[in-house]
Amino acid sequence: MMLSNFPQIVKYLLAFLPQDDYPKLDTFSFVSCWLSFVLDQSQTGMRCLFKRLNIREIDIDISTFSKASKNRDPAIFYDLFVNLKKRLTKEKKIDKHKLLLFPLDSTIVTLTSKLMWNQGYGQVKLFSGINICTNEPDGILINFGSGHDSKYGEETIAAIPENGVGVMDRGFAKLKRIKRLNELQDRYYVIRVKNNMSLELLNNGKAILGTGKDKVEVRVIAFSDLETRSEFRLATNLPEKGEVAISNEEIGEIYKMRWQIELLWKFLKMHLKLDRLITKNVNGITIQIYTCLIAYVLLELVEIPKEFGSKMLDKLRYLQAFMSENISYVHWFRKIVILS
Repeated sequence: MMLSNFPQIVKYLLAFLPQDDYPKLDTFSFVSCWLSFVLDQSQTGMRCLFKRLNIREIDIDISTFSKASKNRDPAIFYDLFVNLKKRLTKEKKIDKHKLLLFPLDSTIVTLTSKLMWNQGYGQVKLFSGINICTNEPDGILINFGSGHDSKYGEETIAAIPENGVGVMDRGFAKLKRIKRLNELQDRYYVIRVKNNMSLELLNNGKAILGTGKDKVEVRVIAFSDLETRSEFRLATNLPEKGEVAISNEEIGEIYKMRWQIELLWKFLKMHLKLDRLITKNVNGITIQIYTCLIAYVLLELVEIPKEFGSKMLDKLRYLQAFMSENISYVHWFRKIVILS
């Protein structure tokens, strides 16, 4: 017997979706197919899924699914993602007086389709931050085409929570951006700056970064890694004095937590198939990215018996074991939402 809150989460997520709004592929089935591809570890492609559905009396054609992925509004997937995040925020207890770490970065998903290349897109870049207290991705930005992080990501930076610390790598280190970050109210940042950036130490303990009209006065902490023989320079607006003073050593530890965003990318690509884009158009790729994010938050909400583990991958494997009894997630979702 399955011991998990997974059925309750599925009902919360999918029960309100229309089941008769399209004659061949309603919204409930469309979303179910996408989630099935992302969550089912036995699926290597959508053709395998549709063969399985057709054999077991669910008549959905892959061409109909492809057309829907190209033409239907991705907003339904965005709304599902937002609703799940609201539930996650509600269930997690957050100490509002404690600094909330919010590492943020971007990851590249290479586009191999010649159809995308002809449109001038060789890659898609996904920007996101992750609230370490809730493990909640936020500030999602999907950018098609190439471009340095210093030019993009403002939506992600704007998602830094109140009393939160945005932790960024040097790709985000642009003097104009650091100026804007210094103007944030009740929000902080720790950002690695490039070693070749002009640095002038001041008597007040701060430093002038850059030259010309874009130079900015900021607190800068320098660390050396003896193993790699490299220097890390971190700019921040965290207070050095007062009741909430943050020491140089603590800032160094905060920057180390930036690795959490890399773990998000790793999980999305290795276990939720973000690295296997199955559509050849902007709309379908956007839908797949949001489906991966929905699945990630869903897994964060899922609870399983402690003896089976507590990590995200443990939860995914636990669900996979019970999904196998239901032929596909599409069948399983129908049983949970329609038949129960």
